[in-house]
Amino acid sequence: MTEQQLKNEIFSRYGAVTRARGCFLYTKKGIRLTDMYQANGRAILGWGGSDAFTRLKNVMNRGLTGSFITEYSSQIDKAVSDLLGNKRHVVWASEIPDYGVVWEPWNAPEGLTTAKVLVIRPPLPWTDNLFMICLKEGFSEEDFMDSYGEPLVEVPSPVIAGITRAVYDLIAALKEREEKDWFIYDQILCQYFDRNGPYLYPIIPEEEYDDFVLSCLDLGIIINPDYNSHSIVPFGADKGVFSKLKNKEL
Repeated sequence: MTEQQLKNEIFSRYGAVTRARGCFLYTKKGIRLTDMYQANGRAILGWGGSDAFTRLKNVMNRGLTGSFITEYSSQIDKAVSDLLGNKRHVVWASEIPDYGVVWEPWNAPEGLTTAKVLVIRPPLPWTDNLFMICLKEGFSEEDFMDSYGEPLVEVPSPVIAGITRAVYDLIAALKEREEKDWFIYDQILCQYFDRNGPYLYPIIPEEEYDDFVLSCLDLGIIINPDYNSHSIVPFGADKGVFSKLKNKEL
């Protein structure tokens, strides 16, 4: 199932999404949905309520809506360097590349941060099809282009500023969220998924997965529509949101 098909299925059942907060979506029909897809990880810190969008808006209000080199270009480098624990320079791509190593919070094997090229999905909703290509110190943008020749994109300063704030929010969350926040749902979720940290990988047969996605949606639970990707444990949700899923034949 594609992401667009999932969106259409949500709309056909519950109407338009009118508000989003934390791991929940609220719809026109007055139904609260538990979001375990979370924009394929870009909303892992939650929907709304973030200083990142305030930062984005403030930079827009200064008129810095072009792709000039501004102070925010160096600030994102520092934020990502703090996140990974080694000095990095960030460039941008509009598609997930087939080079480098994809880094995910709470799911990074030891030693991963030593890779010359790390790919990170910005931890900020509204950044679909935008990827941070994080180059290790000593591997310049020119080296990168010589090695890969991949097209890069320019990103407006307000978006960079918002993502920078989100990266610092992620650094804080990495210190706050841990195993105790995820295993509390295992009794129910591990009937259907293998869990690694906050990430859930389906264990049902692939040919049954689309029907499983729709069955979950009927229960007010949104999971990743792509069998080969992962869903995410909904941080802060009460265990009661999964009561209908427990021991249900899907």
